[in-house]
Amino acid sequence: MGSRYLARKIVQAILTIVFIVLLNFVLFRMMPGSPDRVLARNLPDAARAELRERWGLDQPLIPDQLVAYIGAIARGDLGSSYKFSNTPVTEVIGDRIWPTLILFGLGELIAIVVGLGLGAYSGWRRGGPVDYVGNGFSLILYSMPYFVIGMILLIVFATTLGWFPTSGMFSLGHRFDSPVEQIADFAWHLFLPLMTVAIGLIGQYSILMRSSIIDTLTEDYVTTAKAKGLTDGRVLRSHALPNARLPAVTLIAINLGYVIAGAITVEVVFGWPGIGTLTVTALNARDYPVLQGIFLLLSISVVIANLAADLIYGYLDPRVRT
Repeated sequence: MGSRYLARKIVQAILTIVFIVLLNFVLFRMMPGSPDRVLARNLPDAARAELRERWGLDQPLIPDQLVAYIGAIARGDLGSSYKFSNTPVTEVIGDRIWPTLILFGLGELIAIVVGLGLGAYSGWRRGGPVDYVGNGFSLILYSMPYFVIGMILLIVFATTLGWFPTSGMFSLGHRFDSPVEQIADFAWHLFLPLMTVAIGLIGQYSILMRSSIIDTLTEDYVTTAKAKGLTDGRVLRSHALPNARLPAVTLIAINLGYVIAGAITVEVVFGWPGIGTLTVTALNARDYPVLQGIFLLLSISVVIANLAADLIYGYLDPRVRT
């Protein structure tokens, strides 16, 4: 990979992050209301004024608050939460991020394996029963938002059948006798949210891979491989899939970047204590530092995911580097 291509992509990513940092400051201060009105509405005016001074909200927005914000970001300091008793934002987000990463990391992995496999087989056997059923099923899943899938699974398997819990990450008040029992209880609570994420992603992976495989069937190298007498499986693995995977790389990277964004609806439906539910709590409380920290984390993850996709794409297809 050329150094000029690599440097150009990295510079673009850095400039994007700088713009995000500035937008992050302005965006949440444009919301109606303020933290002191939400969190200290029952306190006397003197106490509210003291809180505003402690939180730095009594200073002019520009340049005082902006300069202080940029300086804190440069030091790696995201501030302290207004809602969670002045706990550092890094600790607040750190406590909530691992449930989200487990949920969406495993869901993404399942969706990649099942979705790409189903799409590749459907495209290779276009017009067959698997193609009709698989493509129709994928279109239905692709058109359904996370919360709809989650509500269906919740009503059927949790409320009606009672096979799984309706919310939470562990059974409340239960004392575990061993780590194995605790892991089993965690997996029991994880199953429905995990299936919601996986089912919601399978459709788009399947549709994209099916379309890419169908496009490769008309290429000369596939025709040549078949003329050599290679088996269908060999042609698919060695010739069709390596070229059809390029669009999938971009989609996978983008979805990885949007893990936290998708977490909001799924985690709210299932009461999963991750970044999604933290976002809703901080939004209701006008907790600027936590909201800024989450938005910054989400935005940078998207930028890094897109940078990784560009670099991988450039490695797999040298034509994009010119």
